Amino acid sequence: MNLEDLITITDFCKSYQISKAMIVEFKEFGLVNIIENKNTLYMPLTELPKAEKILRLHSELDINLEGIEVITQLLNRMEEMQKEMTRLQNRLRLYE
Repeated sequence: MNLEDLITITDFCKSYQISKAMIVEFKEFGLVNIIENKNTLYMPLTELPKAEKILRLHSELDINLEGIEVITQLLNRMEEMQKEMTRLQNRLRLYE
């Protein structure tokens, strides 16, 4: 992965006024991916929407990390189910 596709954890934390420890906690719960390169922590830009959503759930709704983990898993399952429904609907249209 190119460094152009990454943001440093330091920059992310500064822009959202949070501590690095919070992002590391998110990683430990498996909520976001963090890449380490030359003693610097990075987050892929594709993870930004997910990280922002987690921050909103944590700070605005005061949901703990365990709750966010469950919510994230449920949302992922719903997304997979929606994709499967769309796929099945498309197959069904072939037979109409």
